[in-house]
Parts: sequence; C-alpha cells; structure tokens
Amino acid sequence: MKLNVLKLSHLARPRTHEGAPARAVSPELALRRSVLACMLWEDEFYEDGVAIAGRIRELVPKVDAAKVAALAVEARTAMKLRHVPLLLLREMARHATHRALVAETMSRVLQRADELAEFVAIYWKDGRAPLSGQVKKGLAAVFPNFDEYALAKYDRAGVVRLRDVLFLCHAKPRDVEQAAVWKRLVDGELATPDTWEVALSSGGDKREHWERLLSERKLGGLALLRNLRNMKDAGVDEKLVVAALDAMKTERVLPFRFLAAARYAPQWEAELERAMFRSVANREQLAGHTVILVDVSGSMVAQLSRRSEILRTDAAYGLAVLLREIAEKVSVYTFSDKTARIPARRGFALRDAMEASLQHGGTRLGTALDSIKDDYDRIVVVTDEQSHDRVPAPKGKGYMINVASARNGVGYGAWAHIDGWSEAVVEYIRELEQSEAE
Repeated sequence: MKLNVLKLSHLARPRTHEGAPARAVSPELALRRSVLACMLWEDEFYEDGVAIAGRIRELVPKVDAAKVAALAVEARTAMKLRHVPLLLLREMARHATHRALVAETMSRVLQRADELAEFVAIYWKDGRAPLSGQVKKGLAAVFPNFDEYALAKYDRAGVVRLRDVLFLCHAKPRDVEQAAVWKRLVDGELATPDTWEVALSSGGDKREHWERLLSERKLGGLALLRNLRNMKDAGVDEKLVVAALDAMKTERVLPFRFLAAARYAPQWEAELERAMFRSVANREQLAGHTVILVDVSGSMVAQLSRRSEILRTDAAYGLAVLLREIAEKVSVYTFSDKTARIPARRGFALRDAMEASLQHGGTRLGTALDSIKDDYDRIVVVTDEQSHDRVPAPKGKGYMINVASARNGVGYGAWAHIDGWSEAVVEYIRELEQSEAE
C-alpha cells in the first residue's frame, strides 16, 4: 500500500446542502448559525434536530466560555428562544473550561418557572447525573424569582417537577411568606391560577371559557394569536375577538405571528393587519434605498416545529413586512429558480404578493443577486442560505439574514451575516450603520 499520498479531503471547501461553495467559518460563527434560529430537536428541511443539537454540543468546548455564555443570553433575550439556551447551559456545565460561568449565565437565561424543570430534564437527557455545584448555585439563585402564580402556572406534570428542582438545588426562601408558598408547592397545594390552559382543561363549555377569558382580558397577545382557530371552532362571539385584537399589546409581537394567525383565521385578517401595523409603528427609519430579497424556495416552506403552524416563509415575509415599514425607500424581490420584483405593497398585501410571485423550487441566490440592477444603499437577503450557485459580493452594504440552522452557509466575507429572525436583526443593521458613520 502506498503511504506517500497527498490527502486533500481536509482541504475540501465546505458546501451548502444544494452544492454551492460555502464559507469556512470559525467555531464561534458556526455555533451562532446553529443556535440563533434553532428550535431545539426540531427537524429542518436539510438536517434533523438530533444532528443540529449534536453539532451544538461539539462546538461549545471549542468556543471561549464567555462567548458561549453571551450567546446563551442573546438567544434567550434578543431572539426569544427558550430551549436551545438551556442546551448551551448544560454543555457549559459539562466542561471544566466553561463551568465557572454557569451560575451567572443561568440567572440571565432562566426567565420562566418552567425553564427550571426543563433545564434539569435536558441535564438528565442522557441519564441521571449529579448536578454540578455551579448548576445548583444557579438554580438556587433563580428559584426565589417566581411567585405562587408563576410556580402554579408552570408546575406541569413531567419527568421533572418544580418541587424536584427545589429539592435538588436547596434554594433558600427570602422570607416566611415565600417559605409557605414553597411548602404548598411541595405538598401540591398551590392556588390554581386562572389561565386559559387551566380553564380549557377543566372541562365544560369551551365557548363560555373563551368568552370569559376574552371579556376579562386574561389572554396575552401571543396566546390570543395562537388560539384564534380554537375560538373560531368553538363559535366564540366575533365581537369579543375583534375587541381583543384591537386592544392587544403588540410591542413584543413580531409580524410573522400575525401572518401565521391570518392563515388559519382569515375572517379576522383586517383586525390582525391593524394590530400588526401597530407592532411596527414608531420605529426609527433606515435612511436611503433598501432592497429586500426573500427566499421562497422549497426548503423555506417548512414548519418551524412539529406543533407549530408557522412556516419559515412566515419568518421571512414578516421580516420583509417590518423592513418595508421602517426603510425610507424599498424595493422587494423574491427568488427561487427565478427572481421576481414585487409591487409596492405593504402589510398582508405584500405577503400575498410574495407568496404568489413564484413556485417553490430551487435556491438560485447567486443568479438572483446578479439580476438585481437597482442602485441601492443596502441589500437585505432573508434566506436559509442553501444556495445552488455561487453567491457574489453585494454591490453596496449587504446583510444576509439566515433563518435556519444548516451546517454551512454562504453569507460571510463581504456580507454582514445575521442569524435568526427577531426584531433584533433590524436593530443590528441600524446600530452597525450608525457605528460606521461615527
């Protein structure tokens, strides 16, 4: 057997799942792209959730501990992700190089009572093991943050209950009153909270439950949007639904939530659009001409999770709707195998025009970029980056917003690369350009 053979496999350039040359990136950037659009353990078009989670585990020890901690906080606070930050915490606790920052990071990541139990369940996913000292310290520091209502609302049946977490971390109550609450938690005697989940699970007439909750303003914005179909099926008084939509607080609700709700409750589309416009109103404008290029290829028409009716295209359309409202001058395109210029529309009409523009085919991103002849100040591409063809540099400022967690991507180098789809990506663009102008 010959031994004097040059092996080039390790030098092979990474490629997208559709074969285009991708950019080799550092472990830190690879971890960001795997995390910031990740619905943990949920399959995506090109990769299954187990593979994505496995890659995250492999990358954590290769990235500086402070950067992993900051990423966990960013994923939870800026990108509003709930489960993948918990996996980052668990992997930090696994490695001596990262363990010292676990407790401090937990105090910023664990924001809902159910995340305490969910974290321990993730910690024990591969078999029960003693909690590290830093984990116990972090859980003990966070546990007193939750009052009786929060504990009762999120003390759900599961492998790990909140009382289990309390026993494991040995948290100390702040005062006698909190000690009494914790005793009721241990004894299963917490006051039952009046939430829509409790009301619906108690039996009885669903229409009556929904109408009472609506009349008493007991539904938050996201709960209202997620349950419009259930209200429709229960025959809830439409006047109550309309009043709730017109009164809902929208400052923390992204456009894609309204777009998804309108797909399964189209009779309330006008009210949903009004609420969506409130959610994007009074934002600082992006000066100049912005080109928005939205990926409508087949891989984008996939659910964000098994239980979700939200598609990856909803996230893309939602970002386009948001950018359309805050940019001074806007041109919108969609692309798949071909590229289409979208008429000057806004709101749901813009969503409809993007959806109707093309068949969901391949991802010819390079061809699409070459076909755009506009003189622009910035171009914003919303995509999963799995291009079939080579992607050129932008002709001005270029932002590649990646809405998936695939291993490799094309939006680096001359492109400013952004992972995820919350309003934080728009703020990032604004702050980056402001800092460059100073």
